[in-house]
Formats: sequence, structure tokens, C-alpha cells
Amino acid sequence: MDKLTLLTMKMIDYDSGDAPRINHFLKVTAYARTIGEMEGLDEKRLRILTAAALTHDIGIKLSEEKYGNCNGEHQQVEGPPVAEKMLTALGFERELIDRVCWLIAHHHTYSDIVGIDYRILVEADFLVNLDEGHASAEAKMQAREKIFRTKAGCAIFDRLFGESAALS
Repeated sequence: MDKLTLLTMKMIDYDSGDAPRINHFLKVTAYARTIGEMEGLDEKRLRILTAAALTHDIGIKLSEEKYGNCNGEHQQVEGPPVAEKMLTALGFERELIDRVCWLIAHHHTYSDIVGIDYRILVEADFLVNLDEGHASAEAKMQAREKIFRTKAGCAIFDRLFGESAALS
């Protein structure tokens, strides 16, 4: 079985009983892979992106236990060690583990987005969060202007929320 499939199941086990959280990371992963493929990522970068999308919110559970909330800063601190342990146990290579942990540690930081995998992960997470959070048209417009840069991410945003959200 492919390691990404095993990782998917490990993450489902990790968040067992929390269907909204599981559905969230599965949706982010689907958008990230679609955007990554449309943007022409090579297989190595697409594997990193997929692993990062699956695990991007892995720090939520520990943040809630330790701090009583799951704000982005706590997730970025608590998530990488948990992900590193999981990815190592599944036999992923060190280069992938290091990059995934870095992406988890930055996925709520929206300034200086450097790297196509970082850009795509943020865009995919925003697509899902805007929908799940029932964002206002104004919030969608602001996200479209400030976050979305890839052609594929913009195209999906426009189809998901309607071009009027981007033009409002």
C-alpha cells in the first residue's frame, strides 16, 4: 500500500470520531492535489504537498489539550513534532518529513509565502475554511485578493464561490 494511503488512514485514526476534522483535511488534500497537478508540480513535490495537506492541522488536538484552544500559533508549534513522529513511523524519507513539518509550522502565516507547495497548501486550506466558515462575500473577496496567486487556485476559487465574489 502506498505510504500516502497509509498516512491518510493514520490521520483518520488520529482524528477518529471527529468527522468534521477528518472531512476538513480530506477536502484540503483534494484541493491541494488538484491545484498542484494543474500547476505542474513534479511527483516529489506533489507527494510533499499531499502529506502536508493531510497533516496540516495535526496540532489542533494537542493545542486544545494544552491550551484549551486551537489557534493557529499553537497549531504551528504543536503540530510538527506529532507529524514528524507519524511520518517517521510510516517510513517517509527525511527530506519529505522536514518539509512537511516546516509547512505545518507555517501554514497559518500568510506573509512571505515562499515556495509553490506553501502557496498551494495555504490556498487549499483557504478554499475549505471560507466554505466551512460560511465566510461573507467581503471576506471571500479579501481572501481572493490577498491569498490566491496560482492560476489553478484562482480558477477553483472563482468556480467555487462565483466570480462575483472576486469582483465585488
